[in-house]
Amino acid sequence: MNKTRLMTFIATGIVINIALSLVVKTLGIPLLFLDTVGTIFIAAVFGPLAGAITGGLTNLVNGVLVGPTEIPFALVNITVAIVVGLIAKRFKFDIKTAVITGLILSVVAPLIGTPIAVFMFGGLTGGGTDLLFAWLRATGQTVFASAFIPRITGNIIDKVISCILVAVLITRMPGDLLNMKKDKAA
Repeated sequence: MNKTRLMTFIATGIVINIALSLVVKTLGIPLLFLDTVGTIFIAAVFGPLAGAITGGLTNLVNGVLVGPTEIPFALVNITVAIVVGLIAKRFKFDIKTAVITGLILSVVAPLIGTPIAVFMFGGLTGGGTDLLFAWLRATGQTVFASAFIPRITGNIIDKVISCILVAVLITRMPGDLLNMKKDKAA
């Protein structure tokens, strides 16, 4: 694929991540982030490396736009891309694969994001899960458990929905657009 065309897709993935995340935050939808839909799409269509670039750059751009607390979570977005990209290389990214991938991501993402949140922010990140974190801490749970449980709960919903959205989008895309990744353009 032409590098300029691929970079355009990556930039579009970044915009999708940021725009959907902003819409969810603005509407105050609980347990939903949609901040990796662009990463999942790029990884599923163009592979783990393109997805990882999309995910990492998303968090860097968000670090400038929203605040530097977004940057460390690039590791989560990059991991999402690697998992999705490897699965999509092996299996057709249809609804069934999307649901399974979303469930895998719902565990993997919090396993990476929770230590970041605990180490850098004491478990709080200013998101909708902070209330549940505070309640769990008040009940005597450890900081890690109090940070992990809300994240896995939210991620089960978010990552499955995000993967399904991408699978539906891929099935509705023109075949020639999907086959562009195989082009040997100069």
